[in-house]
Amino acid sequence: MKPVLSTYVDFRDYLKDFFEYRKKQTEGQLRPYSYSDFSAAADIKSPHYLKMIIAGDRNLSADMCKKFGRALKLDKQEQLEFDTLVFYGQEKEPLQRNQFLKQLSEIRAQNALKDGQFDQETWDKVPGWLSWVLYAMIDQENATFTPADLKRALRPQVSEKQIAEALEKLLSSGDIEIVGGYARKKNKMISNADKIPPALIRKLQSELIYLGLESLYKDDPSDREISGFTIAMTDEEYQWVRKELRTIRKELQTKLMMAREKKQGTKVYQVNIQLFPLTNEEEEAPSFFQL
Repeated sequence: MKPVLSTYVDFRDYLKDFFEYRKKQTEGQLRPYSYSDFSAAADIKSPHYLKMIIAGDRNLSADMCKKFGRALKLDKQEQLEFDTLVFYGQEKEPLQRNQFLKQLSEIRAQNALKDGQFDQETWDKVPGWLSWVLYAMIDQENATFTPADLKRALRPQVSEKQIAEALEKLLSSGDIEIVGGYARKKNKMISNADKIPPALIRKLQSELIYLGLESLYKDDPSDREISGFTIAMTDEEYQWVRKELRTIRKELQTKLMMAREKKQGTKVYQVNIQLFPLTNEEEEAPSFFQL
């Protein structure tokens, strides 16, 4: 099947699979699809330019991305997604790289909406990271809920318009009410938090991870706790660690929510717990200990 751009996180893998797909399509023809054919469709002089890009020997400029888009027959929205995927893959500076990843998740969430994976009403009702922060700020001492006051209190850069829109989502869903500049929770948790579509979950999580990366650069070490370790595990150990992390997160959240019923907090914090693979499994071979 033709490669689906939205399923890739590495543009070189996408290009490789596209080329193999076109070769497979034309393998019975007198002149099967070649690197030269791609270059001709992209209006590129070098007949092996695609091959060099796939191998990682060259990078794509913004202008070259447009030429590749023509050869790939991308529409306007797909071109934007491809450009962002390329910029993400080629960026070396961590903060900017994660900014591109955040943009990519937003583009793909928009595409999922257009493709009918969920409807506009769901999109409008699902809270973004700002709504979650504002919801938590209800439990913060002396927090007044006017867009201007909230903007001064928030550390990430947001506009009063964005704050007003996030507040409107919380108000329209019936999760909060605002009286005299002060807010009150009407539910213990944001409505339908467990029914968010996968594309919007990725969008939300990428936003929160990006905020964590910003904190790494902006905040003093005494104001944050960002640490981790890298280690090999078996599948059984991975499942055990995953379960332990979920248990810890639930215990912390439950205890803190109970504490907020007795006394308000002084700041809103974001707690991220991450566990993800860095390598693929190798085919079975004699281990070092068996040699």
